Amino acid sequence: MLSLSMIVRNEEACLEACLASVKGFVDEMVVLDTGSSDSTIAIAEAAGARVEQIPWPGDFAPARNVALEFVKGDWVLVLDADEQLCSECIPQLKSLMALDDVLVVNLLRFEKGSTMSPYSSVSRLFRRHPQIKWSRPYHSIVDDSVREIVEEETQWRVVDCDIPALIHDGYTPDLLRSRNKATRLREAMEFWLEKHPGDPYACAKLGALEISEGAKDRGLALLKQGLMRAEGLENNVNERYELLLNLGIALTSTDLDSAISVYREAMNLPMNDRANLGATLNLAALLMRQGLLEEAIALTQDATKRAPEVSIAWYNLGLMQRRSGDVSAALVSYSRALDLSPNQPEIHQNYALASLLIGNISGARESFSKAISLLLGEDRKAEADELLQQISGVLKVDDLNI
Repeated sequence: MLSLSMIVRNEEACLEACLASVKGFVDEMVVLDTGSSDSTIAIAEAAGARVEQIPWPGDFAPARNVALEFVKGDWVLVLDADEQLCSECIPQLKSLMALDDVLVVNLLRFEKGSTMSPYSSVSRLFRRHPQIKWSRPYHSIVDDSVREIVEEETQWRVVDCDIPALIHDGYTPDLLRSRNKATRLREAMEFWLEKHPGDPYACAKLGALEISEGAKDRGLALLKQGLMRAEGLENNVNERYELLLNLGIALTSTDLDSAISVYREAMNLPMNDRANLGATLNLAALLMRQGLLEEAIALTQDATKRAPEVSIAWYNLGLMQRRSGDVSAALVSYSRALDLSPNQPEIHQNYALASLLIGNISGARESFSKAISLLLGEDRKAEADELLQQISGVLKVDDLNI
């Protein structure tokens, strides 16, 4: 028997789609509400879920542990409301769950809206073992307890589902703004670091946040501190990768050679081909900046083969191919990117530029119009005006369909 376990609060916008994605796969759905004031509870009940309620305990780990107490299944699948299960992975998940020695199945999660790391690996499918519990603040995980179990009960294995299993909407820009994730993340990680100085998990999360908010010196110090601590720990591949990825991002603006070395180190970690896609794409982008187009194109082509569903890989490949002079190939790559992300203005803009290079004026006009319309729709009027000014000397802008 497989149980779905969730904690929710005010998730009416996305909960229905989440629950629909597991219908027919799970045997029971248990939703723990922590104080919703919208229609979350009604949506969950209408979908057939059993709803339990508690006051918000102040952090995710204790809430998730309470939620585990309500499930009855031999196996537990844990989702957030802004996630959906991919139906294509279900046959493989069933096969892995049927193995007697498997304790945990790590799931590949596609991070919609995240250009730096399109995939992550999360431990969200596991046997209902009495010692499995959630720990750590904010981005709580079961990994600490699983590590202890595997050391004591050596018959267990932790395995990976090697195809994408989850789609996560939580990194789209509008959701990030509305949920104030940065503030909550900072508070949780600062508190955790006080109790666990140098902890790689907290250093990775807080270091990345500091860099994104302009506190580069502290961010670099945290990432390097986390890497030093991680070197002495076993089974820390995911944390090392996250630390290296964010260190590469931080070094890009000041030390390109070091950033390249860091990305190469991240790529060499023993991970799923999709899980280290961010390091591959970022490395290729830096190589393009250095004029090393042959390796950059080879890496990005490999990324499109490993994860053909990632639009940023096709878009970057198009940029590289156009720079190398292969405009026809660039147009094909841009088209693939647009099939996956039809509302990205940058892709339309570069498709238009490539169309101009081959003399396709009508196609360029249409793509420029779409790019400008999308920019205006995203309240990026200054960028739309700048693009309009740039093309005014090449095309008639009065008849653009904007």
